[in-house]
Amino acid sequence: MVLFIDTANLDEIKEVSTWGYVKGVTTNPSLIAKEGLSQKDIITKIVTLVDGPISAEVTAEDYEGMIKQGEELFAIDPKHIVIKLPMTNEGLKACAYFAKKKIPTNVTLCFSPAQALLAMESGATYVSPFLGRLDDAGWDAIQLIKDIVTMKKNYGYETKIICASIRNVAHVTNCALAGGDIATVPYKVLAKLIKHPLTDAGLESFAKDAAKTPKN
Repeated sequence: MVLFIDTANLDEIKEVSTWGYVKGVTTNPSLIAKEGLSQKDIITKIVTLVDGPISAEVTAEDYEGMIKQGEELFAIDPKHIVIKLPMTNEGLKACAYFAKKKIPTNVTLCFSPAQALLAMESGATYVSPFLGRLDDAGWDAIQLIKDIVTMKKNYGYETKIICASIRNVAHVTNCALAGGDIATVPYKVLAKLIKHPLTDAGLESFAKDAAKTPKN
């Protein structure tokens, strides 16, 4: 399973770009708003830091507005930009339009297998089911991932499943076990993936023993 970072913070993106295992970035209007810069400025900077897919979300609610915004965002860097679209009829119409133009898309705010089916049928490059918000509402988020994976396998869809709204390490692990293609993960959770108390204890023990070893 591929790992993306879910953020618009340039310092976080710059750091994880050196880690070697973070392959892309997803953003949304809420994340952009935290940074105090325009979306265009943020995205223009991100594409210089990451050599991978970068999701930039439209904010228009109508089809024409989505097409206009999407084409402007895509023009920033056609090699890396993915147009993020809402799970609405207008968003799916825009998704089908961009699919015909060979412009990659990410249909977001997916909460059901039926919604994922519509995104796949509309030619979405990616679909983003949300885990955290489903868990908050008492739904089985991992079962949703399993159902979408089954649907994808049954009919040979090429749409990649981005497990989004990740809240903890268990979410990442369970999404990988469920067959999700990608997990887009906040910085704080990414930093926790490498941690384990037995690893820390082992490193401490090795360091103590190494200090006892005679030097040449």
